[in-house]
Amino acid sequence: MIIIGELINSTRKAIKKAIDEQDVEYLQDLAVKQEEAGTDYIDVNAGAYVYDETKHLVWLVEKVQEVVKKPLSLDSPNPKALEEAMKIHKGVPMINSISLETDRYNKIAPLLKDSGAQVVALCMSDEGMPESAEDRLEVGKKLIDKLDKDGIDLTNVYLDPLIKPVSVEGKYGPQALDAIEMFKKLESGIHITCGLSNISFGLPNRFLLNQAFIVLAMGRGMDSAIIDPLDKKMMSLVTATNVILDMDPYAMNYLKAARAGKLI
Repeated sequence: MIIIGELINSTRKAIKKAIDEQDVEYLQDLAVKQEEAGTDYIDVNAGAYVYDETKHLVWLVEKVQEVVKKPLSLDSPNPKALEEAMKIHKGVPMINSISLETDRYNKIAPLLKDSGAQVVALCMSDEGMPESAEDRLEVGKKLIDKLDKDGIDLTNVYLDPLIKPVSVEGKYGPQALDAIEMFKKLESGIHITCGLSNISFGLPNRFLLNQAFIVLAMGRGMDSAIIDPLDKKMMSLVTATNVILDMDPYAMNYLKAARAGKLI
């Protein structure tokens, strides 16, 4: 299971405040904690700064990479911000994200061709967000085909079915799970990810819904998620589910986590 740590996002009040005040210590501590928790990529987002996102994203990349070795997920639809952040990123980053929307695709795809970057691919087109699992599959297949034709290694692609909150419509949970299962059957080498916490938006005790959803989604074939890696119960469930799904041979990672006291 590939974990993308979601916490350094400027839309969160505490992060926006830390960026405004140039509180490097707070941001770096959060990055280190996510890395220590087992994150594979650390997401950095400066989208709250509409008019100077590029400057703030570059600053975040610089400061976070001073203290962590894991690659970053550069979270922006702004091609200029992504381009400048990629210039200073150490190693190969993840781009979060591209979609089938014509303008967005045409501006971000060129950044992927020569960089070898991983990329989150949203199942969204010029027609907007798809509704049913079948609609998501149709958009996802078109997006994969387009990326493939443009020379993007599909093993670098993380297809995202776009999770909608079950507080709005109960069917959004089953639709997302069905879409994940359909994506898995494509056998194109892609990964499947999602912004998992969207499932619980608007409801109390969100952590319970998030924890339940990740187990169900992994069972359908999801192999990545954008989550809070400091949720120890969530990470324990991921570790345990990997064993049940035969994704952890001889339960070696599970045993290692148990010895380290990381399972709760």
